[in-house]
Amino acid sequence: MKKQILFIQGGGAGTHDEWDNKLVDSLRRELGPGYDVRYPRMPNEADPSYTVWKAALAQEIAGLDDGAILIGHSIGGTILINALAEAPPNQKLAGVFLIAAPFVGAGGWPSDDIEPTAELGARLPSKTPVYLYHGSEDDTAPFAHVDLYERAIPGAIVHRLQGRDHQLNDDLAEVAAGVRALT
Repeated sequence: MKKQILFIQGGGAGTHDEWDNKLVDSLRRELGPGYDVRYPRMPNEADPSYTVWKAALAQEIAGLDDGAILIGHSIGGTILINALAEAPPNQKLAGVFLIAAPFVGAGGWPSDDIEPTAELGARLPSKTPVYLYHGSEDDTAPFAHVDLYERAIPGAIVHRLQGRDHQLNDDLAEVAAGVRALT
């Protein structure tokens, strides 16, 4: 049986087909045929809404088996981690991976939709490892946001990738290695 992975895109006009599809292609190539990488188009990608995306995420996650892996890029990662903290899924997750996710809260980005919590890590599904990947040359989500997540999610496994941009230079080799280590 193939290992299920749900990849949540970032926001912005054309992101699904013009930007994050390259990340998914890299992940699929690195992982090989033993993985079922699902890549749904999120609603109104040009103007992501926490409420709307959270509902779409809940529907996508409901279709996964125990042991699935969730990966969120950029604002997709921000929405994913906050939605999981607000309403943990019924399934046992093998891991959660955030790629270049902006942090919402003190020191990070403001949000009218996401209520920041100082206890983000404590509200996540227990015994689910969280992996953080962020490029030092990210000009969208500041590199320092990975430090904010590291403080908010004690025990998170952090990968600071030197010389990599917001799209990790369209190379998810390190993410794929993390996924393989769980399976």
